[in-house]
Amino acid sequence: MDSTGKIARHYDVVVAGGGIAGSAAAIAAARGGASVLLVEASGALGGSATNCLVNPFMSWKTTIEENGKKRQLPLSRGLFAEIHGALNEDGLYGEAREWSIFNEETLKLVLDRKTAAAGVDVLFHATLCGAATAGRNVKSVSVATVGGILRFEAESFVDATGDATLSTLAGVPFRKGRESDSLCQPMTLCFRMCNVDVEAALRGDPEIRVAYKAAVAEGRISCPNDSVQFFPMRVPGVLHFNMTRVVKHDPTDAFAVSDAERVAREQVLEIVRFMKGNFAPFKNASLMMTAASIGVRESRRIEARHLLTETELMAGTHFQDAIAAGNYQIDIHSPDGTGAEIRELPPGAWYTIPYRSLLPESLDNLVVAGRCIGATHAAQAAIRIMPTCICMGEAAGTAAALAKELGTVPANLDTDALRNRLRENGAFF
Repeated sequence: MDSTGKIARHYDVVVAGGGIAGSAAAIAAARGGASVLLVEASGALGGSATNCLVNPFMSWKTTIEENGKKRQLPLSRGLFAEIHGALNEDGLYGEAREWSIFNEETLKLVLDRKTAAAGVDVLFHATLCGAATAGRNVKSVSVATVGGILRFEAESFVDATGDATLSTLAGVPFRKGRESDSLCQPMTLCFRMCNVDVEAALRGDPEIRVAYKAAVAEGRISCPNDSVQFFPMRVPGVLHFNMTRVVKHDPTDAFAVSDAERVAREQVLEIVRFMKGNFAPFKNASLMMTAASIGVRESRRIEARHLLTETELMAGTHFQDAIAAGNYQIDIHSPDGTGAEIRELPPGAWYTIPYRSLLPESLDNLVVAGRCIGATHAAQAAIRIMPTCICMGEAAGTAAALAKELGTVPANLDTDALRNRLRENGAFF
């Protein structure tokens, strides 16, 4: 269709946002028998993992004791386990083994293939720009494309935009940032250096950390992150850096995000020069790449039917309507300075995420997945990691398809029926 506003096509489910949560939602909904459209603003699926180089997967397992023996309990299963397994069987890096580190190009292909096999219609280079509602339901969404504005109707919608963009366009109230001043966690532009003596760099990590922290304290480094964070990649000689920090920039303000991109690139240059000029493992290294987009840890969070709190996470709450599980720590990068607040769960503990936190208070046929669900600032800092987001996406897509099958809307689903369907597909909660 063109920009006249006519409906381009009708689907059972439209998923906004082709990140890992949205991709999982689309795959799950299509496998559940629904016709599905997945709308993505960039040219590849994977979201932060592919566009922002967010890597590796953070912890998705805990260690429990049974019959006097300790064993690892995977908390993120279902589609996450399937995608993770495919990433580790790509054949590009020798013998298959379990990695937390992955190759972004492989992830793009894995998600392409799985959405195609499930029968998902994927629309790349399509930016969400409008939503129409009637009563307590979203009726259609509009997306800007090279061919004009296209409008799509659906029975149910999934907001996996990360910024709660669809929810906001549909009038859903939201929270943003920490409760005291609405400041969000800092944005980070990931980058990579090549021709690094990786083994020597890893051995020298403690020395590098001390020197870098001193440089920040003395004002020789402008980046307000006094922690060194680099990881080896599956490509020899390459280190991945997650160190830049842009504070006091609103990730929902286009001008602020644009400025953050420029600020972060200057920080990258500072860090590269510091590494090359002070440490032997980096003497012959070069800046290999920066991410296509700056990474956003936190922005809008919907007002949901249940506000997930840090108290519930730290208590290891197991909700009756749980649809995903995790044990990643509360990890709040300071919204206005250096350092981070870390609160770890006790050994062997894990928490769950209730389905109600994926449901906006004000709409019945919209499900939200990923870092923009209903949660406090601190709780979001734990559940925002990629394995957990994939599991939330799978739950959201499954709910949308099941609602279609049962002739209802996602908000009115019997959660036991939803949980049974998720269990059948290998999910754990």
